Amino acid sequence: MISIMDTDFYPEVLKEFNYSFGDVFVFDKFVVSEIRQGVDFSWDNHAKAVIDDVFGFLGTPDGATINLISNRINSYSVMASDWVKFFKNSYFLNSYIVVSDKARLSNATIEKLFFKGTIKHFSQLEMAINFVKNDMVEID
Repeated sequence: MISIMDTDFYPEVLKEFNYSFGDVFVFDKFVVSEIRQGVDFSWDNHAKAVIDDVFGFLGTPDGATINLISNRINSYSVMASDWVKFFKNSYFLNSYIVVSDKARLSNATIEKLFFKGTIKHFSQLEMAINFVKNDMVEID
């Protein structure tokens, strides 16, 4: 697993948000999140701040045009049920993509129970980014 900072895509970052719990990188067609090791990621303590910052920067009131790539380079937990709070606040995503190895995929499986939509999975960050850059067309 590789951080976005260690890729050729990093120079394309429009805005970088650095938090004590992780980093979020805003690009033209997508957003990449990288949460720190051991974090218990929740709506109240983490997600709401990220949404306010990213949606504010992009000027989108509901996020419906945002493609979120969760680059899970570290082991952390997500309060999957907090997706209910996300949707209750009338927020949306164009797509939600998880990049992880098989060992870290179990959390995304639980998230699927609460996420309204499809969670796409890739094992490599480059594949996920190319998927979004090519308008959600699978690239072999």
